[in-house]
This record gives sequence, C-alpha cells and structure tokens, in this order.
Amino acid sequence: MSVTSRYREAWEGFWREAPEEQGAVFWDTEPALAVGAHLALFEPHLREPGLPLVDLGCGNGTQTRRLADRFPRVVGADLSAAALERARRADPAGRAAYRLLDAADGDEAATLHAELGDANVYMRGVLHQCEPGDRQAVADTVAVLVGGRGRAFLLELSEAARPVLLNLARGDGGPPAKLAPILRHGIAPAEVADDAVPQYLRAAGLTVLASGGLPLVTTERTADRSRIELPSKWLVAGRPA
Repeated sequence: MSVTSRYREAWEGFWREAPEEQGAVFWDTEPALAVGAHLALFEPHLREPGLPLVDLGCGNGTQTRRLADRFPRVVGADLSAAALERARRADPAGRAAYRLLDAADGDEAATLHAELGDANVYMRGVLHQCEPGDRQAVADTVAVLVGGRGRAFLLELSEAARPVLLNLARGDGGPPAKLAPILRHGIAPAEVADDAVPQYLRAAGLTVLASGGLPLVTTERTADRSRIELPSKWLVAGRPA
C-alpha cells in the first residue's frame, strides 16, 4: 500500500511554492514551542535514548535539526522530495540525515528498519493530514520502526481543533495567509476522532504508555497578534518492556 499520486503531488506542490524562511508555513513553529515542549513528555518514557530517532513527516526539517541537537543519530523522513531539499539546504552541516519515505508503504518502512534497527519515532501532526484509508498503514509504519525497543511520540489535532480551523477558513477576510495555501493544495487537515489514534496504534501492535493534551502551536496570529493554537492530543507508544 502507498499513498495516492494525488496526495503526493499535493505535498510536492505545496512545498515547491512555500516561502523559504522559517515560520512562513502554518505549522513551522519555533522548536522551543514544539520539540522543546514535547521532549519533556517523551524522554522519560525512552527505554534506549541512544537508538536512532526518526522524525516521521519531517517537512522542511525545522524540528529535525532540534532533535539532532539532543540525539546522536536523527533521520528526517518525508513523502515530499521538495520538502527534503529544503531540509538539506537548511542543514549544511548535516546534523541529521534526510530520507524520502512513503509512510503508508510497509515495504519502505521495513527497508528503513533494516538499515537503522529499532528506532525512537517523533511524529507531529501527520495522521490528521493523511487520507483516511492511509492512517492505519502509517501507524503500522510507526510500529515497524520502533520494533521491540523503541518508543514513539505522536501529537495530533483533537476533535476540538476542527471548529477552530473551520472558523479560520470561513472568516470574513477568508482564511489566514498561512492557512490558505494548505487549503488550496487540497491538504487541509481532516477530522480524526480522539479515540481513533490510540486504536490505530493498538491495531499496529503497540501499547499506549502515556497520553495527554497539549496545543499544537502554529506560526499564524489573529488580528490582535495573539498566536493561534490548535487543541491537540499527544501519546507515547511502544512495546512493553
């Protein structure tokens, strides 16, 4: 199984057109407000912090580079070649490696696991942007990558984020500047039930070890300059020791 060509082309088109500077993309927030907050929740559950870490759905690599400051070997993986080109340009020292990967393709996941061995996985806001039929396959890829020793941290929009996004998209002046390109390319966030994400993980053979609520901080601001934050849920999953 792999993602549809339409979905792949949508992401390629988005990243080819997106501005280069950090923060110009809706979710490309400062690492201190994303990875920085998430590691405090993730690291206490790591069985082996020295394992390779895969940033699954790394985009332009903003969070990947921050992860590379903390872990000895980091691989940013993404469906979009255009996104990975940006990630490599922004990382001239090669702090992380970058890999083209269709996360819905089990063969590609198995190949990466064969190269890395068991890995820890960081995945922020990927499932809610997947086609519904691909979500279980992506969760299966997470399970393949963590193997028996790794742990996975996932942050996904909660059901409560949908009305926030709808209100933004239907505002009097149209969607905010950083949300509009997402909608135009047909990769608008879709609704994922709050209980669906742990079900996908359990179906993939993983155990949810911890969970909670934490906003997904965006780079967009309202008219009064307050930052837009979307209600989200986080989970740590792996196989029991």
